[in-house]
Amino acid sequence: MPEILVVYYSRNGSVQQMAKLIARGIEMVPGVSARLRTVPPVSSNIGETAIAIPEEGSPYVEIDDLRACIGIALGSPTRFGNMAAPMKYFIDQLGSIWHDGVLVGKPATVFTSSSSMHGGQEMTLATMMFPLIHLGMVITGVPYSERALHTTTTGGTPYGSSHFTGPDGKLPISEEEKSLCIAQGRRLAIIAQKLDSHEKNLLK
Repeated sequence: MPEILVVYYSRNGSVQQMAKLIARGIEMVPGVSARLRTVPPVSSNIGETAIAIPEEGSPYVEIDDLRACIGIALGSPTRFGNMAAPMKYFIDQLGSIWHDGVLVGKPATVFTSSSSMHGGQEMTLATMMFPLIHLGMVITGVPYSERALHTTTTGGTPYGSSHFTGPDGKLPISEEEKSLCIAQGRRLAIIAQKLDSHEKNLLK
């Protein structure tokens, strides 16, 4: 079954929860499945390495995961209007994927969370889009046909789903945020399925 890769970095669990909701939306589309993967942390101690298998949560992403997928959802917490260092470090290793054109024409979407309401969520989503564009991917967002985008008083943007965690990082994902995550995953899956089918027809 064609798979869509959901890759995330989560420090306190909110981005991981969003990733699971996006995966739920993906798997609402018949004939498509979601593959949840995370990226390892980075350390200021250059001699320190992450364990090969995470103690909890999703397995670490591998390059072959990108080669096999028909689309990608990328998630990271906001760090001063940018993605977190572990996600950037992972992306910086994708030179061979770029060179081989592995992801050209495949759809991608992005999501984030922050501890403040105006903590740079939209800027973070944009900075995650830029390398995906360099990789040749087709960027998908959250259209205003999603009613929750009009009513949310927490997170949620047309550039991708977002979550406001509160200063202590403990606010639960709101109903609007959940709805937008699920809708984003479903939309990504529908578009990925159509593009994948079109490409296969061209190769016949």
